[in-house]
Amino acid sequence: MLTYDCVILTDQRYLNDSKTDAYKHNVYVEDRLVYHALEELGLKTLRLAWDDMFFDWSSTTSVLFRTTWDYFDRFEEFSKWLETVSKQTTLLNSEAIIRWNIDKHYLLDLQRKGIHIAESHFIEQGAKVTLAQLHDILNWKDTVLKPCISGAARHTYKLNPENLKAYESTFQKLIAAEAMMLQPFQHHIVSKGEVSMMVFNGQFSHAILKKAKAGDFRVQDDFGGSVHNYTPTLEEIEFAEASVKACDELPIYARVDIFEDNDGQIALSELELIEPELWFRHHPEAAKLLAKSIKNKLTHDH
Repeated sequence: MLTYDCVILTDQRYLNDSKTDAYKHNVYVEDRLVYHALEELGLKTLRLAWDDMFFDWSSTTSVLFRTTWDYFDRFEEFSKWLETVSKQTTLLNSEAIIRWNIDKHYLLDLQRKGIHIAESHFIEQGAKVTLAQLHDILNWKDTVLKPCISGAARHTYKLNPENLKAYESTFQKLIAAEAMMLQPFQHHIVSKGEVSMMVFNGQFSHAILKKAKAGDFRVQDDFGGSVHNYTPTLEEIEFAEASVKACDELPIYARVDIFEDNDGQIALSELELIEPELWFRHHPEAAKLLAKSIKNKLTHDH
């Protein structure tokens, strides 16, 4: 028995609004914008934590991943849930897209389709290699090391010739357990920032510029980064739309993070298709664009 058209997914921490925690308040506001946009189009909508044990997931036509930000801390549980729920309802984005996007090897798939990515070297789990050897082979000096499956800058290290020895044992522990990636440090991300482009159903909507705080290289606002409205160039818009269209299926929402690489080229740092922050509070119209895309999809699929 279908009761809902679309359930917006969050995690337990963000179910309620907060007067004291600005971060929680922003999450709540953004999800409400999406909720109202869906309801305005006549779609019966509900907002729930993804791990809600009492909800019958087959009672909704679709579920929309928005702020399920604890999934990488509870990955096995989330993975099992994903498998079960994907059989009961339509996931936006789909289970296939989510599983592909969780692992940074997806960047290589996009590169094969002609999308210019941040220069990257993948080190597979169990590889017998040291950090010094890698830097020597690749002829890189300043680099960033991170896991292929990650979120919120978990195990992200900035390396240089002076600290390789200090990180060697950490690296050996990590590489025994999981695949890692090494990238040359991108100087423009610090000087110019990183641009996030929101794309709904293949169509560019709006962009923001993220800058790291002085002395840090991580642009996430968890680390004190700042956010600015941004008007992208036509070339940046085309790049973002092409990146999204290079996916095996068209995601209904995407955030394309781009920057100017060390060679002065537009490069993709990440394509976020699971639960990216989409900055609706900077551009409320975008929530309507997303809602329309969802309504069209549900009308055509059912």
